[in-house]
Formats: sequence, structure tokens, C-alpha cells
Amino acid sequence: MFKLMKHLRNYRKEVIIGPLLKFLEVICELALPTIMALAINNGVIMQDKSYVLKMGGLMVILAFAGFACAWVCQRVASYTSQGFGTMLRDKLFSHIMSLSPGQVRDMGASTLTNRLTNDVNQMQLWVAMMIRLVSRSPFIIIGSLIMAFSLDVRLALILLAATPFLGLIIYLLTRFTSPLYRSYQSRLDILGRRVKENLSGVRVIRAFSKEDYEEKRFASDNNGVRDTGLGIGRLSALYSPLTSLVVNLVILTILWQGGIHIEGGTLSQGDLIAFISYVNQILVALLVLANLIILFTRSLAAAGRINHVFDITPDIIENPRFPETPAIAGEAVGFSHVRFGYNMTGEPVLDNADFTIPRGKVVGIIGATGSGKSTIAALILRFFDVMEGSVRVDGRDVKDYPLTVLREKIGFVPQKTKLFSGTIADNIRWGNPGAPDEQVRHAATLAQAHDFIMEMPAGYDSPVSRDGRNLSGGQKQRIAVARALIRQPDILILDDATSALDFRTEALVRTAIRRDAPDRTMFIISQRAGIVKDADIIIVCDNGRIAGIGSHASLHESCGVYRNICMSQLTGQEAAS
Repeated sequence: MFKLMKHLRNYRKEVIIGPLLKFLEVICELALPTIMALAINNGVIMQDKSYVLKMGGLMVILAFAGFACAWVCQRVASYTSQGFGTMLRDKLFSHIMSLSPGQVRDMGASTLTNRLTNDVNQMQLWVAMMIRLVSRSPFIIIGSLIMAFSLDVRLALILLAATPFLGLIIYLLTRFTSPLYRSYQSRLDILGRRVKENLSGVRVIRAFSKEDYEEKRFASDNNGVRDTGLGIGRLSALYSPLTSLVVNLVILTILWQGGIHIEGGTLSQGDLIAFISYVNQILVALLVLANLIILFTRSLAAAGRINHVFDITPDIIENPRFPETPAIAGEAVGFSHVRFGYNMTGEPVLDNADFTIPRGKVVGIIGATGSGKSTIAALILRFFDVMEGSVRVDGRDVKDYPLTVLREKIGFVPQKTKLFSGTIADNIRWGNPGAPDEQVRHAATLAQAHDFIMEMPAGYDSPVSRDGRNLSGGQKQRIAVARALIRQPDILILDDATSALDFRTEALVRTAIRRDAPDRTMFIISQRAGIVKDADIIIVCDNGRIAGIGSHASLHESCGVYRNICMSQLTGQEAAS
């Protein structure tokens, strides 16, 4: 909790002014019962109408003064909490964006979303309540006790004797509800992950008639959230009646003893009424304090979950300055005895990868599923760092580059096409936000997307739904290719990026890209031999190792892995050509 409070540095004045205003409001509120006692003792009993009116006017003035303090404090609390929440969300989002894809995958998108929204909102609410009410309740309780002692020490001792019982109630309920709130948030994460899986895989679920099975799994998770919430509710529901019971017993005892003191002439009627008013103020403050304790418990769990994200150190440590090492003339990409595994202590998915790619070459990367093809692309982009060896771009180690500089050199189209809500032009401009319309059309033309875009009613201004669900797979892939091309990158990586296209369209895309920038280095990652066989250089991956590097003809003769792939996919004439 305290680690997150550092984000309130910009609101130091507000954090001081808010409680100070609450202190002034409490003083006004605490003065009212005493003034009322004076009005009763010296005005009502003595039948002094002018004194009653004078005290009544003073009470009205104090009431308005307290209202003004409370109103200003409310505005200060709102301003501070909203600013704190906005700043915390910004920093948390920025930190999440600095994590590697593997770290984000391990945490889970639904968990990170909950922490960025629900947990931050919980902290934002706590800051508002901390300024408005956390300071007020102790002021009321302590001030009421002081005023009670000033009226009658004997009756105040009765109130003081009840304090340990009230403290025990607060302690026990806090102790038992804290773990329940942490469990509740964790169950919400699981439920969110379950919803995301079901919504994204709804077609598969229906195709295999698994609706009943998934409904049972969802019901189980949902019931877990319900049961934990009910447990929290049951414990929280005990606080108000238990506190009211103790305080009302105190009031009953005070009335009993107060009546005895009034008969004995040692206590006035006004003082007893004022004393009861202070006890009621303490009761209301305790009830507010109960809600604040419940809120604090929830906020404590939320703060722990947010801090857990902040405590994750990014795998990728960025070099903030451009590398001073000179570039190697003619080299686009180089791997030097690279060893890498997604689980750094487990089996590597790429072992002793060693090759150099000259500038301007078309490189095909082929191999079976899980052989390490996409890993090569991820290491060039520095989505991950190697365990051993080095990866070079333009002759410089990728670790020497600022990440923005490195990735501006590279145009990347991943296996799973990701489009964003907006227009087609907006999605293409993702690669270059300042690109003019002519450049957008040129990139779309190279990607063979211009014709189908112009057939749409709004052309390049046609809307794209979330994840591009209103487009076909081939249309999405061509827009993604255009998005990469508009960057005018030195290196273009197509990671199975044309799998949804027919052979003719795919060939047109490759030919247009090649003709547009002959000096551009292009990586084509595919499982289809027909796609890569015309590349200048072919890299054959087999179980994380480089089984062969060369042209189609040389590999067909010398590399058994490549030859087997060709024989399984191509005719004898196609393989030999």
C-alpha cells in the first residue's frame, strides 16, 4: 500500500489541506452538543428565550461552516483521487508495455486487465476515502471522548471501558476478511480468463458440442466467486450489529448512571443529552470506520496485486543510446552461435544457430512445427534475449540498440494477424502514423489489398471491427502486410503471413515487394516448400537446430530434412526446378 502512495507526491498540498478541512468540520460538529447543553441548561430550563436564540444562531453558523469545509474537502478529495488513479494507470500500463511477450503471456491478459482497471479503481476509491473519511473518524472518536470527559469523567469511563471490545471486533473481522478479499480477486482473474477463452473459442466449442461442458466449468468458477463473496458479506455484516450492540449497551448504562447522577444533583439534564449526542457521534464514526476498514482490506489486496506487476523486472533491458559500434558493411542479420529457450532452465528451442544474411537477400526459413522458425524472427526483433551467443542487425548486437531504433528498421507480419478497431487506413498507418494517403495506397497496392479495399462502400475509410472480425483471413493478412510495408523497413519479416492467400496472390505479393525495394532484406517463414524454394537463401530448421543453409538446388542435394519436406509437398518436377 505504502509503495503506491509515492504516486501522491504531486498532490502533497491536497493531501494536507483535505484532512485539515475535515479537522475544522469535526471541531464545528463537536461543538454543537456542548452548545446545545448550554442552551438547555441556561436557556430552556431558565426560560431565557434570548439565550436560546443566541445559542441557536451560533449552532446554525457552525453547521454552515462545517458544511463549507466538507464541500471543499470533497472537491479536493475528488481531484486528488482522480489524478492519482490516472497517474497510476499510466505508469502501470507503461510498465506492462515494457515487459517481454513471454512475461505478459505468463501473467495473462485477463489478470493484467483486472489489475489495470478494477484494482486501480479500488486504490483510487481508497485515496478519496482516505482524504474525506479516514481522518474524520479518528477526529470524531477522539474529540467526542475528550468532550465526554470534559462533561463527566464517571460516565466517560463507562465509554472508555467499551473501547477494548470495539477494538477486538475490528481486529478479528479485519484478520478474517483480508485473505478472503485476496482470494476473491484471484477468483475474478480465473473467471475473466475463462470468459475470454470461451468467447474467443466459441466456434470450436460449438463445433465439438462442448457447450454443456464449458457451462459447467464456468458455473464452477462463478460459484467460487459467489461463495467467496458471500463469505466476505457474512463477516462484514457482523460488524455493524456487533458495534451497535456494544455502543447501545454503553448508552443504556450511561442513561442508567446519568439518571442517578441527575437525581443526586451532580449532573444537569443538558449535559446528559450532550453526552448521549457524543456517544451517538462515536457510534456513527465507528460504523463509518467499519466500512473504511472493509475498504482498506480490499484496497490492501488490490495494492498487493498492483505491486506484484510493478515488481516484475522486464526481461529486456533497453540501451537508451544509439550504438557506437560501426556497422558491418553488407551484413543485414547475423546469428553467432545462438542458444535460446523460452524456459531459461529447460530444453532450448534454438541451439547453436550460426549464420549471416547479406543485405538485399530473400531468405526462406522452413521447418516443422516447433522447430524454431518463429523464434528466429522473435530474436531479431529482440522480443527475447538469447541465452548464449549474439544476434546482430546491421552488424551491431541487438542489445546495443534502443528498442525503438531497432524495431523501426524492421517490418514484421506475425502468424496471427492482429487488427485494431478503426478504419482500414488507420490500421495501415499503424506502421507510420504520419504517412500521407498516397503512401497508404502504395503500401496497400504492394500487398494486393487496394482492389478489395476500393470495392468496399467507404474504401480506405471502411470500418474495421475489433480483431478485424468483419474481414476475411486473406484480407486481414494483406492489410497487415501493407502495415509493415508502409514503414519502408530495411528488413521485412513475413512469419507465415500469407497462409490464407492462394498461391497466385501470394506470388504477386512477394514479386511486388521485391520489385519495390530490391535492396530490402526479406525473411519468409513458412512450412510450405513452394513458398520458400525461390528464395536466395533457405534456412532449414529441425528440432531447434539449423539442419542446412543454402539455395533450393544445393539443399535438395545435401540436406535430407529439406529433401523430405520437398518430396512430401512438391512433385518431382517442381522439386527439381
